[in-house]
Amino acid sequence: MRRRSRGYRHLLSSPILSASAAVHVGAAAAMLIHPRAWPWAAGAVAANHAALTAAGLWPKSQLLGPNWIRLPAASGARGEVAITIDDGPDPIVTPRVLDQLAEHRAQATFFCIGERVERYADLAQEIVRRGHTVENHSQRHRHNFSLLGPAGMRSEIVRAQESISRVTGSSPRFFRAPAGLRNPFLDPVLDSLQLRLASWTRRGFDTVNRNAGSVYQRLTNRLRGGDILLLHDGHAALGATGQPVVLEVLPRLLEAFRAHRLTPVTLRAALP
Repeated sequence: MRRRSRGYRHLLSSPILSASAAVHVGAAAAMLIHPRAWPWAAGAVAANHAALTAAGLWPKSQLLGPNWIRLPAASGARGEVAITIDDGPDPIVTPRVLDQLAEHRAQATFFCIGERVERYADLAQEIVRRGHTVENHSQRHRHNFSLLGPAGMRSEIVRAQESISRVTGSSPRFFRAPAGLRNPFLDPVLDSLQLRLASWTRRGFDTVNRNAGSVYQRLTNRLRGGDILLLHDGHAALGATGQPVVLEVLPRLLEAFRAHRLTPVTLRAALP
């Protein structure tokens, strides 16, 4: 109950929600005092909603609360980068991803879907056994996640937290929203659960882009310490060779790290 009440207090004290509430109250007051001012009041409310929607549709936005789009400065200065791999675990792709990472002695962060962790428990445990971390990517990866209210978001996140903790023996410390989309209610929920939101510096769109070369170029363009890169072991597109794009891109990416003297680490390893 303490964490939940803390989240509700944060919900009430969230700057962007407070500002939004002020706009609505001000608009209502203006129409009561000066009825002819309704076009301006309605316009202010509409602009407010448009701004909130735009911020939620921009995965790297920090307008709705803290959001890791890069590793902390100290980590970047050490030449550390983070590979994050979403939507798994997948029984076909994930074992091969783990083998490729092992060949390069690299560590990665897997943002896993709770129900898939339950279904492929042995695989989720293998991820952790090999030195990687499993973080929270919601329980079901609902496409309408960004449309949920506080209770709906909390349910998805808490259920995934419980699934991952029960299977792997380790509680996630980061959350990534499905497709990176969210709304102003997410930050108070994450705060109540003591989770950090993590997005990315750049992604290769490897769930839809079948060109491994193009995905690789997107990920390595201006590559430098502190970057957080996004790939997928779940829902992975198939490349020209018929194998998942991530399996074509990951070895090249790890070689690029070596050439640039960059060290892949988990997000947890980069925590201050």
